[in-house]
Amino acid sequence: MDLLEYLTKSEGVLLLDGGMGTQLDARGAEMGGEANLTDPEKVLAVHQSYVEEGAMLLITNTLTMNRVNIETHDVGVDVREVNLVGARLARQAAVSGQYVLGDIGSTGQILAPLGTVTEEEAFVSYKEQAELLIEGGVDGFIIETMFDLRETLVAVRACKAAADLPVIASMTFETIKNGGRTIMGNTVAECAVALTEAGADVIGANCGSLTPMELSEVVKWITEATHLPVAVQPNAGKPHLEGLKAVFDMSPEEFAEGIAMCIKNGAKIVGGCCGTTPAHLHAIKPLTGKVEPS
Repeated sequence: MDLLEYLTKSEGVLLLDGGMGTQLDARGAEMGGEANLTDPEKVLAVHQSYVEEGAMLLITNTLTMNRVNIETHDVGVDVREVNLVGARLARQAAVSGQYVLGDIGSTGQILAPLGTVTEEEAFVSYKEQAELLIEGGVDGFIIETMFDLRETLVAVRACKAAADLPVIASMTFETIKNGGRTIMGNTVAECAVALTEAGADVIGANCGSLTPMELSEVVKWITEATHLPVAVQPNAGKPHLEGLKAVFDMSPEEFAEGIAMCIKNGAKIVGGCCGTTPAHLHAIKPLTGKVEPS
């Protein structure tokens, strides 16, 4: 079946992969998309480690590799090369019918009038990245770790303009107070409704300052606001600093307890974000395909 059918019509719970940046760091590689070019074998190894744990949805290592982010942060990579290689590495790792999602994240800039990047500039940048990821062989897109609803809507429009492929749109929430909020003040329900109307195929929540248990509340509010499938990718707990390094140390067993709560509250697609490892995926794998959302 194609990806859209898989996301929307499959029975049971579907398994995304886990953290990429923190796994690259653990292997001594750059944490960003640059590793596609400097350490491709390590990027491939991370993908393969999740394939071995049964992940059916692999996410490319291209989160911030749009032109605006690359140029405004002086990343020093070619936007075409880094996205093509990122997509092809995930495609190379995929076996047994796994699907590849092109990873798209923030421009790293505030949109005008508060910032200097216009919606049109962001749209052009996102559409270019989406087209490159398609050329590299992705089956669809995941727009994730987004804190500004307006920018996320631009990214959804750009992906849909690039191709008729499924789009998962995932927001990052910093609190569950007052209906859950992004750092820009967008509520969970506001995000779910707007992204549904914009044409996203799955609505999600990932990363941020919330534990898997707290994100189960976010999942509940999303399911109340949209008919679309819901995805969730928590971090391995709240980070703490050890020197200058952010450390995520929630055990796989505790992480699985939180994911089980997310599933009971309606999550259809589950995986992990920062700090999660193949061991975390191994712990939640028994929950997929067996526990039906309530």
